[in-house]
Amino acid sequence: MRDLYMFLTGPGLIVALLVFFGGLAARALLYVQGLDWKLDRVAYIPHFKQGLKGAAQSIYRWLIPFGTHGWRKSPFFTVGFFAFHFGVIVLPLLVAGHAVIAENLLGFWLPHLPPAAADFFTLCAIGGAGLILARRIALPEVRHLSTWRDYAVLGLATLPLLSGFLAARHFPGYDYWLLLHMVSAEALLILAPFTKLSHIALFFMSRAQLGMDYSIKRGGDYRGTSFPW
Repeated sequence: MRDLYMFLTGPGLIVALLVFFGGLAARALLYVQGLDWKLDRVAYIPHFKQGLKGAAQSIYRWLIPFGTHGWRKSPFFTVGFFAFHFGVIVLPLLVAGHAVIAENLLGFWLPHLPPAAADFFTLCAIGGAGLILARRIALPEVRHLSTWRDYAVLGLATLPLLSGFLAARHFPGYDYWLLLHMVSAEALLILAPFTKLSHIALFFMSRAQLGMDYSIKRGGDYRGTSFPW
């Protein structure tokens, strides 16, 4: 068990992080290369500064809860979405146990939340995953577009939260929960570039493209903050 733990917190974690960041960078590059020069990119270069403002505004507004018409239209989904994504993306950087691993592996110490706060945000994230699942099942327009892969990805993204919480609370079978937490988290990192989890990077690419389109091609530079989102 100790040898497996050392592998997962050492070489295994390094490989997972390399695949994660390298794969997402490749997906972002392929996204740009896949744009049609005449339809998509022809106006971006000569109007780059103008388009960059629209791109930044688009990304910024969609990163704020209720910052867009789309978020305000679905308040329960918005709350679940942001609670879940905070738990999956931000919370791992703020957990005390991860700070120890970062210091041992990378040589620097990360600030971390008190255990009670970490538990609270973890439970909020798990609840957010439940809201996302309920929406996917309850709404016909979402349910019909969902495949088993969508449910599997959501489950995989939630598993590190659940297993990490159980391990942190020292539930019976502590070694099992800790091992499951590490394996599921690293599997999530490795699979992210090859699944819909690639939206970790592609969200920024698509929002930037739409923001540039509205800013350059549709008079967005003269709209101020009155963008149609």
